[in-house]
Amino acid sequence: MSLQASKFILSNGNAIPAVALGIGAKHFKHGKGELDKQLIGTLELALKGGITHIEGAGSYGTNEEIGIALKNSMVKRSDVFITAEYLPVEEKHIKHHNPYEELKSDLKELGMSYVDLYLLHQEVGKNGPGLMKQWEYMERLKDEGLAHSIGVSNFGIEELKQLLNSKTKWKPVVNQMEFTEYLHDDVPGIAEYCKEQGVLVEAYAVVCHNKSLHYVLTQIGEKYGKHSQQILLRWVVQKGLLPITKGSKEEHMEGIVNVTNFELHEEDMEEITRVAKKKIHYK
Repeated sequence: MSLQASKFILSNGNAIPAVALGIGAKHFKHGKGELDKQLIGTLELALKGGITHIEGAGSYGTNEEIGIALKNSMVKRSDVFITAEYLPVEEKHIKHHNPYEELKSDLKELGMSYVDLYLLHQEVGKNGPGLMKQWEYMERLKDEGLAHSIGVSNFGIEELKQLLNSKTKWKPVVNQMEFTEYLHDDVPGIAEYCKEQGVLVEAYAVVCHNKSLHYVLTQIGEKYGKHSQQILLRWVVQKGLLPITKGSKEEHMEGIVNVTNFELHEEDMEEITRVAKKKIHYK
């Protein structure tokens, strides 16, 4: 796994855009069938504005919105990286108890023949198969080209070891986790372990709510002509992590796109890290 310009190169050789726009739980439809026109508009704006990585989950019920937005944007499917996730813990909102059948259903709703990355969430559903059997279904998706890459979400070190040390055909190339300083305070060492194993960490909920850090980000931003959120996202990228962020306005989209067109100096990276270590909260 390595960073090259605006993309990370995964351990399987596939490229993934270095920043993603996440749909997030805000748009969770809880089984409601009507189209989320606001979400369609946001995604169209993002795609037309140059964002090339959209992250969602079938259980959110927003597959159709993603497909419509992509069609309306006139952006080629091959120019957009789509990440989807299987959340077996959301049993009321999934259609099948294995990721193979679930993604096949999701693809029909998306109007696509494949996703670029499909993630298996750490929570294994009560009525579904265990982890290794679920991973066999994930591998089948990869073999059949329905998912070009496969990974995991919210896995700790022990769960990752179970997969990485088993005789699996395909290893997870991504582990998506909530972001706090160096990723996860309650799972010590997970970010470092992932890097050692060549597993890219996707970091969601990258939002600063700490006044001291916000001040530092703003001051550094003035040096580069960037706003504080861009500096935070760039810091995450240069740490070797892929941030998943949110946005709904045109200036937000432009800010996300421009995260990869500059580089923070080492002293600025160190200053952000120093302040972040003191006291920082993300949500």
